[in-house]
Amino acid sequence: MSYSKRSDIPEQYKWNLGDIYPTPDDWEKEFAQFNAEYPRLAQYKGKLSDRNTLLEFLRLTDSVELMLDRLFGYAHMDYDSDLQDSSKQARYSRIYGAYVAYNEATSFVSAELSAIPDDKLRQFAADADFADYDVALNNVLRGKAHILSEKEERLLAGVGGFSGQFHEVFNRLDSGDIKFDSITVDGQKVQLGHGTYSTLLQNKDQKVRKKAFQTYYKAYIDKINTLTGLYEGSVKADCFSAKARNFPSAMDAALFYEDVDRSVYNNLIKCMHANFKPLHRYIALRKKLLGVKTLNMYDLYVPIFADADISCEYEEACQLVLKGLAPLGEDYLQVVRKAFAERWIDVHETPTKRSGAYSSGVSGVHPYMLLNYQKTTHDIFTIAHEMGHSMHTYYSCQAQPFSKEGYKIFVAEVASTCNEVLLLKYLLSTEQDVNVKKYLLQYYLDMLRTTMYRQAMFAEFEQISHSLVEQGQPLTAEVLCAQYLKLNKMYYGRSVRHNPEIQYEWARVPHFYRAFYVYKYATGIISAVCIAERILSEGAPAVADYKKFLSLGGSMDPVSELKVAGVDLTSKHPFEVVAKSFEDTLQQLEQLV
Repeated sequence: MSYSKRSDIPEQYKWNLGDIYPTPDDWEKEFAQFNAEYPRLAQYKGKLSDRNTLLEFLRLTDSVELMLDRLFGYAHMDYDSDLQDSSKQARYSRIYGAYVAYNEATSFVSAELSAIPDDKLRQFAADADFADYDVALNNVLRGKAHILSEKEERLLAGVGGFSGQFHEVFNRLDSGDIKFDSITVDGQKVQLGHGTYSTLLQNKDQKVRKKAFQTYYKAYIDKINTLTGLYEGSVKADCFSAKARNFPSAMDAALFYEDVDRSVYNNLIKCMHANFKPLHRYIALRKKLLGVKTLNMYDLYVPIFADADISCEYEEACQLVLKGLAPLGEDYLQVVRKAFAERWIDVHETPTKRSGAYSSGVSGVHPYMLLNYQKTTHDIFTIAHEMGHSMHTYYSCQAQPFSKEGYKIFVAEVASTCNEVLLLKYLLSTEQDVNVKKYLLQYYLDMLRTTMYRQAMFAEFEQISHSLVEQGQPLTAEVLCAQYLKLNKMYYGRSVRHNPEIQYEWARVPHFYRAFYVYKYATGIISAVCIAERILSEGAPAVADYKKFLSLGGSMDPVSELKVAGVDLTSKHPFEVVAKSFEDTLQQLEQLV
């Protein structure tokens, strides 16, 4: 349901930011206190090698950052609820400016901690009084080999000021300067854009999908030399930065800062290659069920089963989510019910509200969720997804000190996707309508296809492109397109026509300008499926391990945290579990059709 203005929405469907600050005046008081407190941190410059001074500094930093966390959380969520409210916009702008000023005021910390001798840092990290900060101090020790002299750091910072522009320039090109032609659909002219393209790929008419596909890619092909230059520059910047900081490769640099072993990335690619057969079978089945003479790349997103969407009102969707998450236990469900009942969630859409959905944690309070709920299957799963993020944050904040609450992006999508899988499994086990069941089976298969296989293919392309530069090879459009087309054929198999346009797909992926990020989508869904399958098969022991994982925050490296939940991404076992889950789901669909 959409409302014309926010004041029309009943209170129970709007988040209660009063849990953070009862009134905007209370926000103003803490904002004034923050501005008075954080400049005190500069007094510690040059003194952090002393044990007691360092401990005092770290504790003061915690209290200041806790205020910043609350101030920022309130301001950004209040602004997101009404983007045209000038007072909310001004408050958000002020805290954003204070956030930048805080980072500038504490910019000395990293270099100063790195200057402390290793033995002394280890002594601090092992000291019981520093228990809340042992992870941070050990990370300083880990990073020392990659910290340069003050002069070199200053030089690299200057280089970073312009080498990071490749992403921004791509965004400007992709969002404004690339012009898409219009196409005719059902006698009506439709202007093509990123959003309409996604919608048109789900059109029932194959001719419409084909025209949208060819028209969309023509815009990128027309700019391919510029796009090639941008991407090559971005890859070269990654490789330069890694080499300057004494890393063997750009990939090693990216994984180091996420604290993920290289074997995880390599293992992902290796295990995908070993498990192409189920994907190829699904592609062949999709061709058969769509009844097309030739299956094209633009036919991979159209729903196979029409009119099988499970739509319901928000309250009913919440009840479905509770039923789906029941295997996680009553204590877990109590918190979920609390989130629904105590206005942790902003539910309905208005014209001036931020689009999409997210979960945002506020330390010392509770997580919040932004939705724009519509009666669709996707939106039901979005509730479960964002609740997973919120519960991960809730458990971490309950168990960890402020300095260790935050978990790495590497594990950020695990809890959210685990919730989706549990909900899907519940719906499949209870649904009586055969058409809806077929729809749900396809939904799960496409979730794995797009998030595991496709993102792994992207990850392999990034690995190849950076390796070529590190070997001194130029990244021409011909080279990049040839590599991408080769991967596309390998991953999708022979049942689909690899249309000539698909070799240019790399040129439209914004994530490629944030190198070695997309593999986390693949490892995230693999971990989530493994955890969900274990919960459903083993029960209480698996649930206990999972809740322990949720409670770890950033207290361990992310790969070790997943091992607590029973997922070892350095082995092939998780990948085999998910490949079997994919194959079992495919068999169920084959039997039904």
